[in-house]
Amino acid sequence: MEHILVTGGAGFLGSHLCDLLLKYGYKVTAMDNLLTGSIDNIVHNVDNPHFRFIKYDVTNYLYIDEPIDAIFHFASPASPIDYAQFPIPTLKVGSLGTHKTLGLAVAQKAVYLLASTSEVYGDPLVHPQKEDYWGNVNPIGPRGVYDEAKRFAEALTMAYHNAHGVDTRIVRIFNTYGPRMRLHDGRVVPTMIYQALKGEPLTVFGDGRQTRSFCYVDDEVEGIFRLFKSGHIEPVNIGNPDEMTVLEFTHLVKRLTNSTSEIVFKPLPIDDPTKRKPDISKAKQLLDWEPRVSLEEGLKETIKYIRTKV
Repeated sequence: MEHILVTGGAGFLGSHLCDLLLKYGYKVTAMDNLLTGSIDNIVHNVDNPHFRFIKYDVTNYLYIDEPIDAIFHFASPASPIDYAQFPIPTLKVGSLGTHKTLGLAVAQKAVYLLASTSEVYGDPLVHPQKEDYWGNVNPIGPRGVYDEAKRFAEALTMAYHNAHGVDTRIVRIFNTYGPRMRLHDGRVVPTMIYQALKGEPLTVFGDGRQTRSFCYVDDEVEGIFRLFKSGHIEPVNIGNPDEMTVLEFTHLVKRLTNSTSEIVFKPLPIDDPTKRKPDISKAKQLLDWEPRVSLEEGLKETIKYIRTKV
């Protein structure tokens, strides 16, 4: 049985990835310092003999007392509220955390999969975004701590591949949503659903014409797993290319929740991307992957989850 270490394994995306790996027959160690992760996300696996959890900060010296076949580095705060509250931990986990996990990959001769992000493209001047686009990032803006941490992590990952022969994968994750998202993490999906269910005004930043492309978590983790198995060492976009405006999304949430909440407009945050849409040609060709869950279907599952939390 192959053994995979998932850093950030108690987070939204990391916990779903642990579930998928267990389902596919892997032994899984989830590691998380619980800065933004939660035991609630993995509690259903505690009695599984093929799963264990280690509370640890991966920016420190990293040692695992048994063989590891692969490392999935998913540890990082991942929302604008987190960047504002934890700017230095965000930079540290992208730099030091990536360094420590890559060192473990060298020692264990393990496959290394880095969770990167569409944020490496910044506020893109190219649309849709392909993997060969270098991005338009403000390194000193409020989002820079996350954007540049991930860009550095990609560079470090490729350096370890070239210098030490680490078998690398890099996934650029686009807006992902689904059950286990934190209700107050500032991202548009949980925020909008929470506001709708509570009857609060629905907050739209700017004029709402900025676009997003939302990928349901089950599709996302399946794409990530296929990338892991593919042997492709360079970045691959995994996301849903169905683009819509934030205002269109707001009206969809209103309809699905039967909300009577009013829509209120607030100033657009600094460096908030105006467009976001992945070009997934590479994923289709290399991985035979594309998203299957419709936005409406995925939102219904997400709304069902958030109803249990409000």
